[in-house]
Amino acid sequence: MTVYLLCYGAAVLFSLSGKYFLSGCGLIAAAIYLYSQDYRRTGHILHLRGLFALAFVGGQGLACVKLSSLSTAWSPITWLSFFVGFAGFYFTFSYMERVAGELSSDRRTGGFLLRYRDYTSCSRPVFFCACAITVVSLGCFIIEAAALGYVPLFVRGVPHAYSYFHITGVHYFTVSCVLVPALSVIYFTITRGRDRVKSIILIAADVVAFAIPVLCVSRFQLLFSVLLAVITYIEAEGRMYRIYATGALLAVIPVYILLTVARSHDTAYLNAVFEMKNAGMPIFVTQPYMYVANNYDNFDCLVKGLAGHSWGLKMLAPLWTFTGLKFLFPSLTAFPVYVTKEELTTLTIFYDAYYDFGIPGVLGFSCLLGMAAYLLMRLMRQAKNPVCYLLYAQFAVYMLLSFFTTWFSNPSNWFYLAVTAAAAFSVSRRWGA
Repeated sequence: MTVYLLCYGAAVLFSLSGKYFLSGCGLIAAAIYLYSQDYRRTGHILHLRGLFALAFVGGQGLACVKLSSLSTAWSPITWLSFFVGFAGFYFTFSYMERVAGELSSDRRTGGFLLRYRDYTSCSRPVFFCACAITVVSLGCFIIEAAALGYVPLFVRGVPHAYSYFHITGVHYFTVSCVLVPALSVIYFTITRGRDRVKSIILIAADVVAFAIPVLCVSRFQLLFSVLLAVITYIEAEGRMYRIYATGALLAVIPVYILLTVARSHDTAYLNAVFEMKNAGMPIFVTQPYMYVANNYDNFDCLVKGLAGHSWGLKMLAPLWTFTGLKFLFPSLTAFPVYVTKEELTTLTIFYDAYYDFGIPGVLGFSCLLGMAAYLLMRLMRQAKNPVCYLLYAQFAVYMLLSFFTTWFSNPSNWFYLAVTAAAAFSVSRRWGA
């Protein structure tokens, strides 16, 4: 943590003096160091605190470089908020370790190794859950396509066609297909593919699960499903994960590019939106950079533009959504979103926490996240239900993409957690066996 404190102080000073490149490089180096420390100490390649440090601090480092004209000098409150957000998580996790014991995993593989545990009796209910989610998801997709009269993949010239492709309440079930590949990984890890019929059925289910995000032109849902499957595999299997993980992620790249084209996001459109200082920068560098860096600038816009806090209403958005109260009282969710540009609406994990309570909200939320991360890692050491690996994978993705969105005040993510809980309950009861 001392290294982080020194790098953070230097980053602030370099930024104030206009040396943005040095400011960003210092934080990126701190992020890599913090991640490597947790990895070396525990042998866990997907250590949750390490992932959070690598993603959140590293993402802030990229944002500090300020390669876009949309990036401006950050407010001192912004700097303090980012520091408090990471420090609260880090020190809470460390305190839990001192009180309840340190965490470690198998140093040979860096995972919790589902394959060494006896989950044989769970294979059928896991298979049942994966198939059930696939059938429900496909059915809801067909309902939405029939009711709305189009499929986003086949619409041209409408950059935001996916944004309008949803029926209230139904779309949550449509996109729940992102959980299916991870459940398939769990099934294959348990059975090693011995039942050929069920294996073929699950492969078909995976094809459907990947096809739905493609048809919806949802790059994020596609990436999310792949990440969940890869992380579940790393935790559950351990062997040769580098080859499979790299192959899976590389396979996503051409599909991601095709979906970008299908959304009418050509190079000219993206360059105009991102407003890069170097107009000649390749789009394959510009796009991922802006999808990381601009989120921190959006937080700075919030700090500078917020007239008054929402006192918990923003983070309770899932409650207003699932109870239907937002339709009865639209003011519950009618809050302006402060962003650098209308098209760039992704946010950091602490955006809503600051919106609600300012810096105390960021600190409190980060401490809760640190506690939850520790407890989840502790649970995984003695998990009796294989669906716990899917739960861990979701939380790992939330940490890995902590720069990207306000995860825990997003109704979709709570719906995924609810579906995961239902699957875990089904497996524990051996339903489908």
